[in-house]
Amino acid sequence: MRRWNGWGDESTSMELPQSAGQFLQTLIGKGDCLADAGLQQVIDKVPPSRLVEHKLISLDKEQRVRHARGQSLPDWLAMRSGDIHAFPDGVCFPKNRQEVKEILAYACEHDVELIPYGGGTSVAGHINPKVSERPVLTVDMGHMNQLLDLDPDSNIATFGAGTPGPMVEAQLRAKGYTLGHFPQSFELSTIGGWVASRSSGQQSLRYGRIEQMFAGGNLETFDGSMDVPTFPASSAGPDLRELLLGSEGRFGILTEIKVRVSKLPEREEFSVFFFPSWEQAAGFCKQVVQNRIPLSMLRVSNAVETQTQLKLAGHENGIKWLERYLALRGCKDSKCMLTLGITGSKLQLTSAQKQLKKQLGTFSGVSTGKLLGKKWQQNRFRFPYLREALWQQGYVVDTLETATDWGNVDALMLRIETALSQALTGQDEKIHVFTHLSHVYGQGCSLYTTYIYRNGQDYEQTLERWQQLKHSASEVIVNNGGTISHQHGVGKDHAPYLMQEKGELGMNVLAKLCEHFDPKKQLNPGTLLDD
Repeated sequence: MRRWNGWGDESTSMELPQSAGQFLQTLIGKGDCLADAGLQQVIDKVPPSRLVEHKLISLDKEQRVRHARGQSLPDWLAMRSGDIHAFPDGVCFPKNRQEVKEILAYACEHDVELIPYGGGTSVAGHINPKVSERPVLTVDMGHMNQLLDLDPDSNIATFGAGTPGPMVEAQLRAKGYTLGHFPQSFELSTIGGWVASRSSGQQSLRYGRIEQMFAGGNLETFDGSMDVPTFPASSAGPDLRELLLGSEGRFGILTEIKVRVSKLPEREEFSVFFFPSWEQAAGFCKQVVQNRIPLSMLRVSNAVETQTQLKLAGHENGIKWLERYLALRGCKDSKCMLTLGITGSKLQLTSAQKQLKKQLGTFSGVSTGKLLGKKWQQNRFRFPYLREALWQQGYVVDTLETATDWGNVDALMLRIETALSQALTGQDEKIHVFTHLSHVYGQGCSLYTTYIYRNGQDYEQTLERWQQLKHSASEVIVNNGGTISHQHGVGKDHAPYLMQEKGELGMNVLAKLCEHFDPKKQLNPGTLLDD
């Protein structure tokens, strides 16, 4: 059973070793737990629906609670406190394109706002209804979850937009294929959501981001169907796929997604290396990717994240022996951990390993074999469960991400971490901040920053602290050469910062597109554009 007020399945958890709690107490102080609201308490707050009844629409109050929020930190606090403010007036579960068309016609007739809903994993406020004078209907695409077609000549697969990550891979693997898109939210997020938010997976070095995979599909709009055909390439004007990518439900509802898939690889290996310093680890990443060594993943943690991961891992005796070995090899207090993936044929793996060996020597990298890599692979989608574990000890954890060119990486990372660490000094609160490079490109890389802070005296103060932290870091990002989002999309949380990235003319273009597809602002208003 999926948690109504947190991440993932109720039967799955991530336990923290006792040493982890002691580690955080030493760094930022003892956390205090806040009381959680019960599901029935929240259901009792749901107001009567304002929707005109329709055969496809459920007015069930529990469904309305479960579709009221995503997975951002404000969403988490709203669900835990039970103070959700706004609920959808109903939820519908279309099974095909025709039923989506019916819902769009219904919305036109009755002046209803529509919010497309995939896996509910948004961390930027994409799916949250705002307080509105009009009724709000959430369109859950979860029943449109099948592989509809596979073209083996062109390696093009067509999926229903509500297909979650595990079902995408299971249905493709049964036929000998993979999409290879593995975001952190893979367990719950959907292929339509990946397109709508311009998602990036952990192995994008091999398979590409979703914009490289996305070949075409269907968007149902108030004015009819927009079918984007698949071409290997085209110079026939602007690419209409870009209207769907990152559209976040503002132009219509995605129903079918066509993607470029690959044959299953013969082999896949993940390994962990350590470097004496951040400069050497980041330099290794840049050189490897610019030399086009065929890897599937590179992820490097700065020194603070490396230390934190080792502390949270438990297995204290094993970690002590590892640290002794690394110290003998020159990796001491400033050491940085790098996780590396190689995917492909036996020949490709052998070739990549030979090329890597020389680069590792140049940057003093130390191999720890494949054990830690296998551990990472086993737990790669469990990080979101860490929020639950820390919450139970009185701490809040959140993340933010950006991307920038190589020449700006170190300066931007320092500014982001400094802004976060100093945001609550007026309250005499310490923040534990650390960063890793999650996706690496020849031009630059993404910066993925995690921060942990103590709960406030109540939910209101805890949210106010997050607002200060988020705003401080977001201002630094957009004013210092970073994008407001590399992989999480814009939603409602990032919309206020988009102007600084797109400029006035660019924002006018986006506004005109929204006006063209949705003149009455019924499609996910407040998302993408701060309207």
